[in-house]
Amino acid sequence: MSLRRPAKDQPETFKFSSSSMEEANKIVLKYPKGKQQSAVMALLYIAQKQNDNWIPLAAMKYIAKFLDMPYIKVYEVATFYTMYNLSPVGKYFVQVCTTTPCMIRGANKIVEACKEKISDKENELLNDKNCSWMEVECLGACVNAPMMQINDDYYEDLDKEKTIEIFDKILKGEDPKPGSYRGRLNTEPEKNRKTLMDVKNA
Repeated sequence: MSLRRPAKDQPETFKFSSSSMEEANKIVLKYPKGKQQSAVMALLYIAQKQNDNWIPLAAMKYIAKFLDMPYIKVYEVATFYTMYNLSPVGKYFVQVCTTTPCMIRGANKIVEACKEKISDKENELLNDKNCSWMEVECLGACVNAPMMQINDDYYEDLDKEKTIEIFDKILKGEDPKPGSYRGRLNTEPEKNRKTLMDVKNA
């Protein structure tokens, strides 16, 4: 695993918005008294979602006080798990799966599209700070490979041309439709079912 470092430019302060605070309090109440530190991962995710998809050091310190735990423990969690972004990623954060199933089915073409439309380098923001991309390990949608995740949505059954179409939309501020780009519903076989058609409730 590569060393993950926080961004050089950091905001001085952070605090939960009213909606984030409400959500955080609900999560903490799920844990027994004295065990609220177990909510640290969920609260880091709330902070990331509130802060344009990345977690500044000020948010880690805020969460440490919120959960009455040492700041270093929050920092260790945030820097260990790759689900937490330690620097700005833009309004649209593209994660391209390049693990074996996606690689076999053309993930390299998705990476090519990222380099052409977003940046030659991973984790580099576009000039307008609207978008960035990175390669990641398995995102759990192997049957619909190759695929990528943009923010919270999955885009599956891709090729280079369809990926570029998606990027063209997000770079215009539009929200492309997530899901299969070969017309499949969820993970059904292509061109509809061919087996167990005579079995009721199969």
